[in-house]
Amino acid sequence: MSVARVTEISSTSPESFDDAVRKGIARASKTLRGIQSAWVKESTVKVENDKVVHFRVNMMVTFVLDDEG
Repeated sequence: MSVARVTEISSTSPESFDDAVRKGIARASKTLRGIQSAWVKESTVKVENDKVVHFRVNMMVTFVLDDEG
């Protein structure tokens, strides 16, 4: 039997939403093992001088907990 946990993370990128998602998952994988999926809960942009300067995503990341040893 597997048990999973869901945690919320935020990530930003000056390039795109896709890049923000990839960077967020890459960073999360440094401390979370067994990442199975991510759901983009919210996406927003920061605008300065009428131009988009940052893309931000809030994600719900699901990962499987280690078995009890």
